[in-house]
Amino acid sequence: MKPDTLWRHRDFLKLWTGQTISVFGSQFTNLAVPLIAAMILKASPAQMGVLSAVVTAPFLLIGLFAGAWVDRWRRRPVLITGDVGRAIVLMVIPAAHLAGILNMPLLYAVGFLTGVMTVFFDVAYQAYLPSLVSRAQLVEGNSKLEASRSIAHVAGPGLAGVVVQIISAPMAILLDAVSFLVSGLFIGLIRRPEPEPEAARAPLLAEVREGLAVVFGNPMLRAIAGCTGTSNFFASGAGALYILFATRELAMKPAAIGVVFSLGSVGALVGVLLAPALAQRLGIGRVIMAAALLPGLGLVPVVLATQAMAVPLLTLGALVTSFGILLYNINQVSLRQAITPHRLQGRMNATMRFLVWGTMPLGALAGGALGQVLGMRPTIAVAAVGAMLAFVWVWRSPVRALVGIPAPAEG
Repeated sequence: MKPDTLWRHRDFLKLWTGQTISVFGSQFTNLAVPLIAAMILKASPAQMGVLSAVVTAPFLLIGLFAGAWVDRWRRRPVLITGDVGRAIVLMVIPAAHLAGILNMPLLYAVGFLTGVMTVFFDVAYQAYLPSLVSRAQLVEGNSKLEASRSIAHVAGPGLAGVVVQIISAPMAILLDAVSFLVSGLFIGLIRRPEPEPEAARAPLLAEVREGLAVVFGNPMLRAIAGCTGTSNFFASGAGALYILFATRELAMKPAAIGVVFSLGSVGALVGVLLAPALAQRLGIGRVIMAAALLPGLGLVPVVLATQAMAVPLLTLGALVTSFGILLYNINQVSLRQAITPHRLQGRMNATMRFLVWGTMPLGALAGGALGQVLGMRPTIAVAAVGAMLAFVWVWRSPVRALVGIPAPAEG
């Protein structure tokens, strides 16, 4: 065992433990909320598009400003507040269900408020890791965090599907609320001091412009933003219709959908395990470029699915998609963190989130509208083609030639 391994880093282990519990809990909400809309509230394709859009809309509306704010604050309190706040908001759904007042506008409101807190949490989270571990440990740290996410995606959805079928989707969301509280507790136990935020700050809009300049001024960050944003736009269009397509056209039950998600997520676990080795053997640039193709390819089996072949084809699609996403994310996030100066991490992450998550509500709305007009299967086919073309951004950039992670530019 190497002396600098993160297995001996107590504060990282606290962060890792809290996040592991939280991502397991989130599997219940990820499955339960669209099932509530599709099966209990009888939502249309357009309504499913709106539901998917409101969760990520805050990244488009306040994402840039969140980065500047996060760089003015210590990141750990932001993480704790985000966890506790999301727990409180999610408890509204089971309470409304018990009171008999659950409806689509309430789901939209809960999704939007949860999304606002997720904006701050995610920006602070990716900016916090480089201050918690050394630069040489970033790939290991991201790999361990993504390993937990992958295991949760393997074991969580199957269990979530069974729990939803037994106790109902609204009540299953309580488990996610509890997991957020536990995550906040573990992050609160971290003792490693953070670097002091800069005392003298530029005006807020100036810092937002600086964050934009960091991303658009670096050809590698610019290409990653274009690639991820394009892929997310088309994937969100398909994702907005996925549960509705599975339950109505393929006649799948919650437990069967949970099994598909669980089996398909094995690909993510494989991606986590292979990401560092593949980057070292093939070069990080080639791995990022190849991985960017896979999410679009993973939608092809979904387009071809029938009621008789729903489980195997949807599982195959999820395997390809989850493997590609994890392989891509581990390497591109590590690259972004390593080449960006520490003082700009929050603004860089916020700008990236604005660009790559900001396309998601637009994609979800487009997918819902197109699904209403063309039907769900043709819309998913369009999304598959669009997502496969996302890799062109990286192919035409300096990222393609990278072998290892370059040093940060401090200028």
